Amino acid sequence: MSSLTAENDTLQGTATGPLSGYVVLDLTRALAGPHAGMMMGDLGAKVIKIETVGTGDDTRGWGPPFVGPEDNRQATYFLSCNRNKLSLSLNLKDEEHKEKLAELVKNSDVLMENFRTGVLDRLGFSTQVLHELNPRLVILSITGFGHDGPEAHRSGYDQILQGEAGLMSITGSGPDDPQKVGVPIADLLSGMYGAYGALAALLEREKTGRGQVVRTSLLASIIGVHAFQGTRAMVAGQNPQAIGNHHPSIAPYGLYGCKDSKVQISIGSEKLWQNFASSFNLPADDPRFISNALRVQNRPALNELIERAFSGYDAEELLAALDGAGIPSGKVRTIEEVYEWDQVKSQGLIVEVDHEVLGKINLPGPPLRFFDAQTNNETTRTVHSAPPVLNANAQEIEQWLASRKDNA
Repeated sequence: MSSLTAENDTLQGTATGPLSGYVVLDLTRALAGPHAGMMMGDLGAKVIKIETVGTGDDTRGWGPPFVGPEDNRQATYFLSCNRNKLSLSLNLKDEEHKEKLAELVKNSDVLMENFRTGVLDRLGFSTQVLHELNPRLVILSITGFGHDGPEAHRSGYDQILQGEAGLMSITGSGPDDPQKVGVPIADLLSGMYGAYGALAALLEREKTGRGQVVRTSLLASIIGVHAFQGTRAMVAGQNPQAIGNHHPSIAPYGLYGCKDSKVQISIGSEKLWQNFASSFNLPADDPRFISNALRVQNRPALNELIERAFSGYDAEELLAALDGAGIPSGKVRTIEEVYEWDQVKSQGLIVEVDHEVLGKINLPGPPLRFFDAQTNNETTRTVHSAPPVLNANAQEIEQWLASRKDNA
């Protein structure tokens, strides 16, 4: 690691986690890059978020909903992807501010950016310049359609890429009802892939002593999770289409009605099918249903029999019966219900932070947990900092840079 250690850390607190002591310079905005930066912060890295002077990250204005006092409203969108960061405002067209950025580059381990291709070069911070300033720097660059190729110039926004990369064509009630996913999944996936790539480059740096450039895109991130739908198209020659809330290759697997609502079941093996059929008086040996392939082929008839069997149960009674039979099943919860669920709370998936404007608030928590293999004690970061107000950490970052020069 190149910069912050427990001995010389003069920035906010001393975070625990596998990336404790590393510094990430986050030049990104909106969601893909900020999500990657937040992942690094959750792992203990010091993440310095560079924001536009006066306005900050675009998502500070994305709402409603906004919360807080009327004269200082905070966008909940921004709160979703910027915990465990420090904020510094810079004008990257100003020479003095460029010098400050150069000093930050020299003292960072990772730089993240999601400018359109060529923008950082025009600002005077090409890959060559960045590596002249810091040969050990890992650079993560995220674009919409990729860094080269005939459409590299296009601006990439999540829903556009959900459509362009095929995801909307397999999401919805049917082929004529393309739907986007309920969260900006292209942004989130590219942030995850980006953080994963940056970590791999840091590991490689331990062997080579040199940083490298990691590139991903919203387009690549969606194609990266096509999974069996991709091989259906490329290997089997099928063109996947949306079929609603049922699995295209497994049956029964999906959402089914009962007396008062709907439940989900997943029958992923022949043993489960036999258990399920016997528990709910379904004809397991019917020639239409004796293999998964035949059940998929005859899904409409099978679904009709299942919903008839379920029609006498209310949802809670049905879920209890399914669980008793060893059948994977579940309800469809609202987002509000998810955060009231004891299982979610038990997994550390809600964190409390103290926000400068809003006071104590709860945020969705990080999805990873860490344990010491020898003691089995949990080493996950448990103390988190709130998403910062704009330019909140300018003074302490200045002091840290000054201390770095003094110790050089």
